[in-house]
Amino acid sequence: MATTPAPPTAPPKPTWDPQPEPPFPWLRPTIRIRLTLLYGGMFLIAGILLLSIIYLLAAQALNVGSELPFKIISGQVGSSSCNLPSRPSSDELNKAIYDCVNQQRQHALDDLLSRSLLALLGLAIIAFAFGFAMAGRVLSPLGHITRTARAVAGSDLSRRIELDGPDDELKELADTFDDMLERLQRAFTAQQRFVGNASHELRTPLAINRTLLEVHLSGPGVPTEMQQLGKTLLATNERSEQLVEGLLLLARSDNQIVERKPVDLAEVASQAVDQVHAEAEAKGVKIRGQRAPVVVQGNGVLLERIALNLVQNAVRYNVPKDGWVEVTTEVQHGRAVLEVSNTGPVVPAYEVDNLFEPFRRLRTERTGSDKGVGLGLSIARSVARAHGGHIAAQPREGGGLVMRVTLPI
Repeated sequence: MATTPAPPTAPPKPTWDPQPEPPFPWLRPTIRIRLTLLYGGMFLIAGILLLSIIYLLAAQALNVGSELPFKIISGQVGSSSCNLPSRPSSDELNKAIYDCVNQQRQHALDDLLSRSLLALLGLAIIAFAFGFAMAGRVLSPLGHITRTARAVAGSDLSRRIELDGPDDELKELADTFDDMLERLQRAFTAQQRFVGNASHELRTPLAINRTLLEVHLSGPGVPTEMQQLGKTLLATNERSEQLVEGLLLLARSDNQIVERKPVDLAEVASQAVDQVHAEAEAKGVKIRGQRAPVVVQGNGVLLERIALNLVQNAVRYNVPKDGWVEVTTEVQHGRAVLEVSNTGPVVPAYEVDNLFEPFRRLRTERTGSDKGVGLGLSIARSVARAHGGHIAAQPREGGGLVMRVTLPI
């Protein structure tokens, strides 16, 4: 691997790698939940204020602690709820009646408060349920917009929202989104047309050049210098063909995969290992690893391209002696994982992200390497994204990299 330092580069571009799902998706602070809490909370605060006002007005009306409007001068008074003395004096009897009336007033206020709290609790439950239902009804157009956006993210650019209803802000948002989808569809159609035309225009002259060179080199009496020049031109032409194929594959793989079939990731990885086995033996690199059967939905050719690019890079960028490459497949947390790790030069952590950029290699420029055209990891990342997956690299202690591809099952 070359050691020429790379010039300063622009900041990394934003990626669209899928984010991991939260452990408790029902705890997400969605707009519907927030509106429900807002409406229900406002009703609850209003109910508490109303209950407090009613309680204060009732307490003031009953006027706890006020004097009785009458006095007992003489005679007997009986009561089933008050504890009155048997032979009291007039003052004792008045005081006993006063305490009994105050006790009955306080009991009435406490009963009013408890019943009002129970009624407020029931109304609060009804208010929250009603607010949740109404928020869902109001936000139903947003759900339709979200489902359409997800369908478009799956490369179905023909979908449109076509929202019906009043001419409000949500309909304006939906119409704007439909206009954007129309422009995107035209842009992607033009891109596909350009890729098809470029495929023909770029491959044809390269194929003609290769044929002419092979014909001239196969003729009798070709001088040695001419043969050496022809072989150099053939190698250059082959590199150009690889570059064209890589660019076309990179352009095609940036889109989502529409037609998916069951593909065993372990079989794909094993085929990639078989293709690189001869090169690994020539470089003295040992390939190992357990590959458990993992079936994913996708394009087998493109998935094989991911594995082949990763294994080839792991073999080519390795240590000169006693190197190894480990290729494993397994299921982790409900997702398929292809991991390729190897021995090799020490990779600084700040240079890992640059490896996925087109035409970039570790501490190298666009030219000057016979190990590839600098598109392998870019193609692998594009194919992984097209399958709804993610690829990440991590430096190993002591040198080398750990490439990890995660795909949905």
